[in-house]
Amino acid sequence: MPRVKSGVTTRRRHKKVLALTKGQKATRHSLYRRAHEAMLHSLSYAYDHRRDRKGDMRRLWIIRINAASRAHGMNYAQFMYGLKQAGVAVDRKMLADMAVREPETFAELVTIAKGEA
Repeated sequence: MPRVKSGVTTRRRHKKVLALTKGQKATRHSLYRRAHEAMLHSLSYAYDHRRDRKGDMRRLWIIRINAASRAHGMNYAQFMYGLKQAGVAVDRKMLADMAVREPETFAELVTIAKGEA
């Protein structure tokens, strides 16, 4: 069986890894072995943090809803409970957006949650 040289394949693989680690500092963007380690870590972190971002956004929405509802004399838990009792099915993302962009509509929701409407 003839001997197969893998120079082209190896170079392509190395260039791909070095391209992925372009923004890294020191040898992590220039030496293949260090770059490969850095690439594996960074891809792992990227995967994990894409999932973490969902929770981060939910926390942000809750903070915004809480701030807006407190401005109307209710805390977050009372507001969400009131909406649930009133049968209003609006998710937290929409509520947070309303609190920021449409304060009048949000105020109406607060009155519904209080049971005054």
